Amino acid sequence: MKRRDFFKYLSLGGAGLALNPVVKAAESSPLFAVDDKPATNIKDAIAVPRVKNSMPGLFPGKVVKVVDEKSVIDGVPSPEAAYNMLKESMLRLTGEKNLKKAWRKFVSPKDVVGLKVNPVAGKLLTTSHAVTGAVIKQLEEAGIPRKNIVIWDRREMQLHETGYTQDKYPGITITGTECQDEKGGYYNMEGKLYAEERVDKSQYFFADVAGEYDAYTIPFMVNGGKESYFTKIVTEKVTKIINLPILKNAGRSTTLCMKNLAFGSVSNTGRLHTKLWHETSAYVCAFPPLRDKVVLNIVDGLIGCYDGGPSAVPQFICNYNMLLVGSDPVAVDRIGLDIVTKKRIAEGIQKEEIPSSGRFLELAQELKLGIGDRTKIELIEHNI
Repeated sequence: MKRRDFFKYLSLGGAGLALNPVVKAAESSPLFAVDDKPATNIKDAIAVPRVKNSMPGLFPGKVVKVVDEKSVIDGVPSPEAAYNMLKESMLRLTGEKNLKKAWRKFVSPKDVVGLKVNPVAGKLLTTSHAVTGAVIKQLEEAGIPRKNIVIWDRREMQLHETGYTQDKYPGITITGTECQDEKGGYYNMEGKLYAEERVDKSQYFFADVAGEYDAYTIPFMVNGGKESYFTKIVTEKVTKIINLPILKNAGRSTTLCMKNLAFGSVSNTGRLHTKLWHETSAYVCAFPPLRDKVVLNIVDGLIGCYDGGPSAVPQFICNYNMLLVGSDPVAVDRIGLDIVTKKRIAEGIQKEEIPSSGRFLELAQELKLGIGDRTKIELIEHNI
């Protein structure tokens, strides 16, 4: 794409889609067996004492899988089915008989609750509004006011492109790190990116590999160099995070709980894909802004994909008709990876399970973020 056409494309609302081929190429490259790993500051994360809410949360190694074959009607996720599936998941996860009590185990009316959605693949494969709406409705029923709910992701533009707008979600804050003004510009009058004011330079993931970006890419990275700064959304704005990824692949692996959190919460990520994809997915989640605030993971598997991810390639999009729910993001990702791998094998995309695809799970388990060993996971399955 020529540069002038690139900018024209962005002005037409294609910011997310324009970058997806770049992301896809990076994530399909050798992410699995790189021996010369750059140094990182993961020891800084480990040194910070854990708290009551730290990963893996209230229910380590427990995952609930609820399936409703009628959850997608004529290609559209059903809000009613999503609500009932989520209700069933929450009750079975917590062991409660009352839905409000189930939610109150994770959040209170005093919390500012951040819903981390995933709009990266555009309208074809975003976190569905059926699932997001079900979460919001049940949060409200549990006493959490709309003014205390924040829908967020890394790129505010992609949120708007996929229907996360004030019109659709009145009274709820919708925000991102990378952003534009009302005229579509990325820079303020002083020539600084608006996004620079939205990152917290006191908290960062360091990796000894420098990010170098041209003028056309930097608005989507915020900064170059060897530091990836955490967004102020997670360091300052929210007190609890509910993670809402999609059931989809990323090359031979998946982009579920850990990946959605890690790459969606820090800047300067382009440099991290080739040599540190697995490490970033695990290590960034070990830092306090995520480790101590993510209380629940709800994988939207109503519609997902088994190839072409993290972008949306129509022929690989499918109806999984399920939700995966747990406080333990590592255990949820383990189950999700098994589901996607099984689908890929069934469709002839790969012949067998590839152990290295789950290396980020091993790293996360070593960091005590959850349980990645499938033999130690309690999977509760229910069909509606």
